Amino acid sequence: MSIELFRQDRHVCVMFARLGDEGGDAVQSNQFLLVNGDTGAILDPGGNIAYHELYLGMSAFFPPHKLAAILASHADPDIIASLDRWMTATVAPVYISRIWERFAPHFCKPGKTAGRIVGLPDAGERLRLGAGADRFELWALPAHFLHAEGNFQFYDPVSRILFSGDLGASLGTSLNPEQPVTSLAAHIPRMEGFHRRYMVSNKVLRLWAAMVRQLDIRMIAPQHGAPMVGPAVQEFIAWAEQLECGVDLFGPANYRVPG
Repeated sequence: MSIELFRQDRHVCVMFARLGDEGGDAVQSNQFLLVNGDTGAILDPGGNIAYHELYLGMSAFFPPHKLAAILASHADPDIIASLDRWMTATVAPVYISRIWERFAPHFCKPGKTAGRIVGLPDAGERLRLGAGADRFELWALPAHFLHAEGNFQFYDPVSRILFSGDLGASLGTSLNPEQPVTSLAAHIPRMEGFHRRYMVSNKVLRLWAAMVRQLDIRMIAPQHGAPMVGPAVQEFIAWAEQLECGVDLFGPANYRVPG
């Protein structure tokens, strides 16, 4: 099932929220398609169980050979396990942290990623994708250790959507990822456990919050769970900024030889 997050003229942002719900064995994850005219980009394309429907969804907007980019926030299986199939079906380059550019080929048959992996520098980059009248911009924002060592979020300045990867994720059987969250308070129980374990430290969250407050963000769209809009955007930034997590919570009791 696809959900249209934004449409203005020929610029469209679409979320696919249920492609990995096969028997409930895999964690729910979102895949995103950004369309600009006759081209576009896929963000965090997911695993093999998401591939077929995402490919068909993309093909409804433009031919696969016109895909301008595959963007990966990091290198987890739920992010790019389907990479081998995308390397066959398209000619698009893959943008991923330079830390992971030599790891990503392990998802593919030998030689299939040759010349097609673009390593993003730690400082991030304003990516100019597509060509001619269909050219568009996406900003790769540093989000290292949230949760991967080399991690990026992607900001679309047209839709003002921050595609935030694992940061902002929500989980639970009662969750409806198709329903955007407008107020954070009731949503926190679906987020707190995940963030306390998967985010590395409060220091990194504070650095992230200071960075994204410089942006005009209409929506935060994470890779798991529901997008956040309206007041929930700034409420989430404030909540994350004060959250103790990861190494903040660990001590000697967590590092003992099992009895």
